[in-house]
Amino acid sequence: MKPTQDILIAAKAAARSLGALTTDTKNTALATMADALLEATNDILAANARDVEASRDKLSAVMIDRLTLTPARIEGMAQGIRALIDLPDPVGEVLDVTERPDGLRIEKTAVPMGVVAIIYESRPNVTSDAAALAVKSGNVCVLRGGKEAFASSYAVVAALQQGLVRAGLSRDMVQLVEDTTRESANALMTAVGYVDLLIPRGGAGLIRACVENARVPVIQTGTGICHIFVDASADVDMALNILENAKCSRPSVCNACEVCLVHRDVAPTLLPALDQRLHAARAAQGQSAVTFRCDDTALPLMPHGTKAGENDFDTEFLDYILAVRVVDDVDAAISHIAAHSTHHSEAIITKSEQNAAAFVAAVDSAAVYVNASTRFTDGGEFGLGCEMGISTQKLHARGPMGLRELTTYKYVVRGNGQVR
Repeated sequence: MKPTQDILIAAKAAARSLGALTTDTKNTALATMADALLEATNDILAANARDVEASRDKLSAVMIDRLTLTPARIEGMAQGIRALIDLPDPVGEVLDVTERPDGLRIEKTAVPMGVVAIIYESRPNVTSDAAALAVKSGNVCVLRGGKEAFASSYAVVAALQQGLVRAGLSRDMVQLVEDTTRESANALMTAVGYVDLLIPRGGAGLIRACVENARVPVIQTGTGICHIFVDASADVDMALNILENAKCSRPSVCNACEVCLVHRDVAPTLLPALDQRLHAARAAQGQSAVTFRCDDTALPLMPHGTKAGENDFDTEFLDYILAVRVVDDVDAAISHIAAHSTHHSEAIITKSEQNAAAFVAAVDSAAVYVNASTRFTDGGEFGLGCEMGISTQKLHARGPMGLRELTTYKYVVRGNGQVR
């Protein structure tokens, strides 16, 4: 097992030359990385099968789905890499120019972060997304995945490194931490002088541990207690479609809806239909049925609901569970979100432009939707190719983190002999 400190030393050395790579060189590397990933499909699937089998008695069904790779998902990973080729290279972009009276020209210029470390859990696709974004943005990435997905991540990284070598670049640009104990996570959190940015992707416990213990710059990502508010004027069919998509299309991801807030006037119509649509109809079709954690007003309207517990409106279920509360108006919905949101993604379903405007103005989250599913909070869906994570903080990035969010800037000052 390669020591984590050796990986960090190699990463720092590789980062020194990355910022000078041309866009064509980086795009060639992305193409060879995608090709190498597809060529290694059988090896990756075999490794993933070992991970899945070892986790079968330890993880829930939805988390097993999150861990599982298929040929189609590997193809999607390769497409995510290739999508970055056509996107503008942020490195070297002049963000602002100031011409001073003394003739100095001050250019605010985008540059790579340097070494970006990512700590994540059982999602092998994060491995390829992070590596590709790092390469295109001129950064070195150090990946520390969860032990449940280690064999999968190792096989993916081996393929990506082969692609880098084919393109004439160093395999040290993309590295996987081989130690899956807490010691390696702590090493990344405290790697002052080696790690320029730390991005944790996972549950609330991981995020909290990084925020509390990191001595390097860290961005909070991922935890998503996402709300959908169904207003009195909402189209009920639209609301049902959006709620099913937001809850059921992939409940194990951070942009899935966890809380449904319903205006009192539409609750008698919407909530029985929601119970039928997300529980009874899905069960009849052999699909996973949603269960509901309801407040006192919603409970009599939902046959498959149970009374909400003390923490149900503050829980990221990542499962086929939806907390439901009836509220008096849009202001009450906004107040509930302010008290319980993780500032990820929230939506309003309404025909009222006035209520939509109030909701958008008052809700303080990275993504706010009007008449659309929260499942769109995603780098690919936002046109970023893929994402390094979804930032739920305000500095320096917010929402899906693509290429631009993986750069910082420096000032290039051009003169002709000026002195102060």
